[in-house]
Amino acid sequence: MKTTRKVVLTLVCAILLVAATIMGTMAYLTSTDEVVNTFTVGKVAIKLDEAKANTDGTPVQGTDRVKANTYKLLPGHTYAKDPMVTVLKGSESSYVKMTVTFTKAAELDAIFAPNGANLTSIFNGYDSTNWIAKDVTKDAAANTRTYEFWYKEPVAAPDADVALDALFDSITVPGTITNAQLDTIEGMTITVNAYAIQADGFADAAAAWAAYPAA
Repeated sequence: MKTTRKVVLTLVCAILLVAATIMGTMAYLTSTDEVVNTFTVGKVAIKLDEAKANTDGTPVQGTDRVKANTYKLLPGHTYAKDPMVTVLKGSESSYVKMTVTFTKAAELDAIFAPNGANLTSIFNGYDSTNWIAKDVTKDAAANTRTYEFWYKEPVAAPDADVALDALFDSITVPGTITNAQLDTIEGMTITVNAYAIQADGFADAAAAWAAYPAA
């Protein structure tokens, strides 16, 4: 009986020794994986220009578009002026607006008395379905009046530049203005600015422009 127990005990010890040896040398089964997030940077880019014109307002043919023109004002005369925004290739969907600022606001109001100046009346070719008139502000200290227009919809340019409709194509000086009145607006400037802001993240254009950084 003792011999049997000894044999059994010896066998058990041998099994445990083998088991311990196997466990000590066995490699764990493992696996690994990863997710790599790559971020590219979106952009919004625009340009603003207009057709080159002579001082009498006639367009100069066969030339590149320009950033500014100089005009000699005459009553009843029409001057080529077609401010156009282009959303540049690679731009994300964005809201676009333009402002038109006239200097000599007080002098213009006197010319158009008693109601004051509504200078959108001198814009030819303006299409209110494309560019929506949103606001008119007068800065008494700077003696300016600014008209604000929003483009009708967000614009994206993933594959190529997108040229928007010109805000207007020319301006006409009313024939009722006298030479004396013209003298009061000598040196008047018309400054057009364009702005764009991403559409993503905003409920509508109003929310986007409310968040636009102040100048």
